[in-house]
Amino acid sequence: MSSKLTAPVLVVHGGAWKIPDSERAAYESGILAAIEKGWLVLNEGGNALDAVESAVALMEDDPVFDAGRGSILNLDGSIEMDASIMDGRNLAAGAVAVLRNFANPVRIARCVMEKTEHVLLAGQGCE
Repeated sequence: MSSKLTAPVLVVHGGAWKIPDSERAAYESGILAAIEKGWLVLNEGGNALDAVESAVALMEDDPVFDAGRGSILNLDGSIEMDASIMDGRNLAAGAVAVLRNFANPVRIARCVMEKTEHVLLAGQGCE
């Protein structure tokens, strides 16, 4: 296998559903903002993991996306969120499930990866 270096690529996924025409501009704006944030982190010396976390956190802060602030209520009217993150350099991973009361689940998932011996924490255990 070649060890040839390639230019970095950022891919942002904003949802897998038919976005109504009335919401398309907001989705595209949010996706572009996330890509710009990721590139800014890379250009300032951050690594890929930092760029991914920052881009996803930006999307979690944007109410147009079904994550973080934009999360959809569950059947009992509360918000429960999941997130995961992985470091491709060493295949370390962290995840949270059924997380409540935190704005950026991806940041909590990264803490799970870097500060615990676990890969997944769920419910009150991840709070």
